[in-house]
Amino acid sequence: MGKWMRFAIDRKRQMIAAAAAGVGTALMLAAMTQRATARTYVITDGQRVVTHTTFAASPDRVLGEAGLTLGDLDSYEMGGRDIRISRTQRITVRYHGYAQEVTSQGETVEALLKRCGLEPREGDILSREPQAPTWDGMVIRVDQVAVRQESYTASIPHEVVYCSDATLPRGTQEVLTQGADGELLCVAEVAYVNGRETERTILSRTMVSAPVTEIVAVGTGDTPGTANPGDMPQIGDGFIRLPTGEVLTYYGTAQVRATAYTHTDEGCDRITYTGTTVRVGTVAVDPRYIPYGTRMFIVSDDGSYVYGLSVAEDCGGAIKRDRIDLYFPTYEECIQFGRRSCTIYFLG
Repeated sequence: MGKWMRFAIDRKRQMIAAAAAGVGTALMLAAMTQRATARTYVITDGQRVVTHTTFAASPDRVLGEAGLTLGDLDSYEMGGRDIRISRTQRITVRYHGYAQEVTSQGETVEALLKRCGLEPREGDILSREPQAPTWDGMVIRVDQVAVRQESYTASIPHEVVYCSDATLPRGTQEVLTQGADGELLCVAEVAYVNGRETERTILSRTMVSAPVTEIVAVGTGDTPGTANPGDMPQIGDGFIRLPTGEVLTYYGTAQVRATAYTHTDEGCDRITYTGTTVRVGTVAVDPRYIPYGTRMFIVSDDGSYVYGLSVAEDCGGAIKRDRIDLYFPTYEECIQFGRRSCTIYFLG
């Protein structure tokens, strides 16, 4: 190879090397230029702070690249390379008993209520501190509280006293003194929250009228088993003639199994299931078999015992279908009656 040929080859290699160096320098300069135009943003989302480096200039794109999604009512503010997100908070305000949903973006409770026209009035109670910041899901109550002094009357229930009367036939009764409830004049301090009473304190009670005790005579005359035949009721077709001469009419009959109970038995007291006061003539029934309020005349099937005028007013756990329970004033009378098959005459 001649001298000039070697010189040409070396020259070509130098040119290729220079060209390659130039390309590398250009690529390096391009990369440096790109790095120079990228920006790093500081994004504040509540308690969370995110930094994100990007070539994007649009805040929406920056937030999207950083994985921060905004809701329909969320917003942001941008200052230089700082982006601050304001998340919409959903707040429940219960104002004077009525609830409504409002939105906030981190203002104080006082500012929120003022903006919504729900400021507390004189005497209202606010459930949150006025300067407390709002938060998503927060419930704020503004309760209207009022305390008033009121006067009203209340009844005093009267008592019922039963006394035995041997001149009356067994199974009958007579009111000797009509009872009447008394009356109290009460003065109370009453607290209301949103129009509903929450507390009542009685300040005074003054009796306007005293209750009148009702006195009832209960017949304890001889039972038909020891009485003269003339003292027995006469039962005909559709009528019953009492020894007093009074005539009762009936529209139907039923055969039942009768037992006895008194107000001192376990689970019993002087008030019946229908709210009346027990007395001779009160009968516990199965209301599906004999409706409450049914008037009856009851005698034993063998004619040896007359319970007499009765009303279905009470019930009992063991009283089913044709089983009835007759009330007597004393336990001894219940034992004496025992269990008997009886006929009921349903009075018209």
